Amino acid sequence: MLIPHDTRIALETVVDLVNTAPEGESGDGLAELTALYAFAERHHISGVGTLGDKDLRAVRDVRDRFAEIFAAPDARTAADLVNSLVAAAGTTPQLTDHDGYDWHVHYFAPDASIADHLAADCGMALAFIVVAGEQDRLRRCEAPDCRDAFVDLSRNRSRRYCSSRTCGNRLHVAAYRARRRQAAR
Repeated sequence: MLIPHDTRIALETVVDLVNTAPEGESGDGLAELTALYAFAERHHISGVGTLGDKDLRAVRDVRDRFAEIFAAPDARTAADLVNSLVAAAGTTPQLTDHDGYDWHVHYFAPDASIADHLAADCGMALAFIVVAGEQDRLRRCEAPDCRDAFVDLSRNRSRRYCSSRTCGNRLHVAAYRARRRQAAR
């Protein structure tokens, strides 16, 4: 599946945003404004300016809506959710080349809030996934103690864990040890 650079970056941003949601024992990764500023800096979100509690609430709302798209049971439901999210953000597609990147499309208005910026750009990245018939690539980690989101960009759509280094390796080691214990009996 060929995904342009800016769409790949937007998908990484969506995944990171969804994974800030509090689950189980983990706290909210966007519990305070400093975390939102750090998120914006980590993902090189341009034109952030001064953020307030209203921005934090709005980004959390966008995060929840992205999580709904990952949980959508079919492409129709995902499409409806993406359409609603992107329409509410007031998309304004425009070509731009900034910060060392070649020409790419921004889908948000130049003066958009950070929530609208995320909803428009990341929502369009999710729209491209649905249009390509690849909605099933939007997944949650299959490790029993992890429900992190990820986008499976493997050729054969076989990725099961958010990270093969952590969750995947941990489960494979546990299975190996269980087999060894069973064989020793």
